[in-house]
Amino acid sequence: MINFNVPPYTGKEVEYMKEAIENQKICGDGPFTKKCNEWIENQTGTAKCLLTTSCTHATELAALLAKIKEGDEVILPSYTFVSTADAFVLRGATAVFVDIRPDTMNIDENLIEDAITERTKAIVPVHYAGVGCEMDAIMDIARRHNLMVVEDAAQGIMASYKGKPLGTFGDFGCFSFHETKNFSMGEGGALLIRDEKYIEDAEILREKGTDRSKYYRGQVDKYRWQNYGSSYLPSDMNAAYLYAQLELAEEITQARMDRWNQYRELLTPLAEAGKIELPYVPEYCIHNAHMFYIKTKDMEERSRLIEFLKQKDILSVFHYVPLHSAPAGIKFGRFHGEDKYTTKESERLLRLPMFYKLTADEVEYIAEQVKAFYR
Repeated sequence: MINFNVPPYTGKEVEYMKEAIENQKICGDGPFTKKCNEWIENQTGTAKCLLTTSCTHATELAALLAKIKEGDEVILPSYTFVSTADAFVLRGATAVFVDIRPDTMNIDENLIEDAITERTKAIVPVHYAGVGCEMDAIMDIARRHNLMVVEDAAQGIMASYKGKPLGTFGDFGCFSFHETKNFSMGEGGALLIRDEKYIEDAEILREKGTDRSKYYRGQVDKYRWQNYGSSYLPSDMNAAYLYAQLELAEEITQARMDRWNQYRELLTPLAEAGKIELPYVPEYCIHNAHMFYIKTKDMEERSRLIEFLKQKDILSVFHYVPLHSAPAGIKFGRFHGEDKYTTKESERLLRLPMFYKLTADEVEYIAEQVKAFYR
């Protein structure tokens, strides 16, 4: 059986976790957590990175730092994971969904401005499949309307838009290190902070509302409760697991890219024959091979293809059910404008297996079976 996903593993994870245990510092903000933070800061150029227990929690931190409150509105795509909306709904905000572009599956930047009201406080672009949203246009809208920007870059590490890393355009960026992501710590994430003025508040919120981070740096003689907050720190053992992969980030990304390019080459004849559509990556975007998807004619054809591949020992999956059509989406949000592409395109999209140690032979077999289905 070729699984849809196999969590990345380099071989050094257990060694580093053992080292964390021997350091007798396995709670949050230990040596490996600091190494991961520094690696991400160096790789992205962000002012500050704070490792978190999940990308969900990173986004919640961003919502707190953006001072989202009851009655506010936040603009985002409906085609995304629930956490993108949850972080703001938890603060009492309304999720205002706008349609996506059918080419990249990202939020349509041309529809954002019309959705802005006097209650709008933030725009939340989601970089689907590690392909950057049109950040120049989005940041221009945000500047003109004095809005915060929180980038959901859960799938975006090691990817860029016009030469700048994803997650570093907005006020805050959020990475995921879930087991399905390019680099994993099981459950985990990171908050990227663009402006240094937010760093101290972020540290306090992340440390249960205390200034314990300053205490550990010797800046205060005792730490105290300063503000509301929660515990967003991952165990240093989780960070040790992640750091083993960050050390090999280029190798892991290249391995995924090789398989992505192989898929594209092998399936291009089917696309040229009009049987399927392949992913679109604008020339000014560098993606990270987070996923390889195809688009079928419709949902019925997709379901038949999933079942066909399963019979051939290949696990393929569809992706998000649009949030605006879900019970919570109806309760906590609204769709602004016409749902021209969100539902239609989501019902056609099929994700093929993609992971670090997927082999060239496996991709060739998968592509052959997709071709066989259409024959």
